[in-house]
Amino acid sequence: MISAMITGVLKRWVQNVQEFTFLLVDSVRHAFTPPRYLVDTIMQMDSIGFGSLPIVVLIGFFTGGILALQAYREMSVFGAVGLMGEMVALALVLELGPVLTALMMAGRNSTGMASEIGSMVVSEQVDAMRALGTDPLRKLVIPRLLATVVTLPLLTILADFCGLLGGYFVSYLTVRLTTVQYWTSAYQSLSYKDLFQGLLKPFMFAIIISMMGCFEGLRTTGGTEGVGRATTRAMVVASVLIIVTDFFITKFLMAIGFY
Repeated sequence: MISAMITGVLKRWVQNVQEFTFLLVDSVRHAFTPPRYLVDTIMQMDSIGFGSLPIVVLIGFFTGGILALQAYREMSVFGAVGLMGEMVALALVLELGPVLTALMMAGRNSTGMASEIGSMVVSEQVDAMRALGTDPLRKLVIPRLLATVVTLPLLTILADFCGLLGGYFVSYLTVRLTTVQYWTSAYQSLSYKDLFQGLLKPFMFAIIISMMGCFEGLRTTGGTEGVGRATTRAMVVASVLIIVTDFFITKFLMAIGFY
């Protein structure tokens, strides 16, 4: 009995991976071919990008402040508080900025996509679209994918800047680090490779966030309870995939000598 249960779970997992892969491939393949729903894409960019600004600014600012506090505690032992800007900049741009922004976006937008599309599925609006000749992939999935891919890197840049700003205020208030010392240290510590890595990750995370939300929404069953389950799955799976993908991207860049 146990082996049968394990086999059933593995089969369902493999089937889910297969369906998700098909949805991703179809979405990327049709993303730049007509018909294009530009109005829907712009509306999604407004909802996903502009709607996430307050939380991204707050998370970025206080994350930078926390990093500066922790850096001061450790660096004061060695008399290297002048390097606080470097530590904050590297930690934010390479890891914390992209990952925390993506996790916040997963919590806000991946769940929103799953609930919106899931509600349309259980209320048979998606079936009505197909009956009227409208492809739900182009109407629902691709605008959300494009909007997330465009806005998440921009939000990550904003989060990094706000984090550096938060680190600056903490550095100034705690050790009276001058503006020139902090920003010069932060600027000189970053290379083009660091910036490339810091923008590559949000691009990959955007695909995970949008596609997982749409995938769980489209496979919603069971009425309103099913919508709740789809929303929860979208959040959990997207968050786990973000962390796992971050590990493999970092490992890959290290393997090819990018560091």
